[in-house]
Amino acid sequence: MGTLYEALQLILQVLWFLMIVHIIMSWLINFQVLNLRQPLIAQLWDGLNRLLEPIYRPIRNILPNTGGLDLAPLVLFILIIILQRALANNAGFFYG
Repeated sequence: MGTLYEALQLILQVLWFLMIVHIIMSWLINFQVLNLRQPLIAQLWDGLNRLLEPIYRPIRNILPNTGGLDLAPLVLFILIIILQRALANNAGFFYG
């Protein structure tokens, strides 16, 4: 069961990392530091969007419309922190 705990923690950490990369890339694209006409950048951006949009969409449906401000990543960061803490507080269940 310890492997399950570690796998869940790893999945949450990878999701956290992908979200950070996605947010930084969105800033760099919006400030025209990165160009989506470059094939590698376009592929990375498309891949990140395909991975994260199914997670963001239900959160966006619940949140009120805030115009150009997307709060879905912030809500997901908070949910990831809550899940990580819940897993850490119940680690004895996985190792006991």
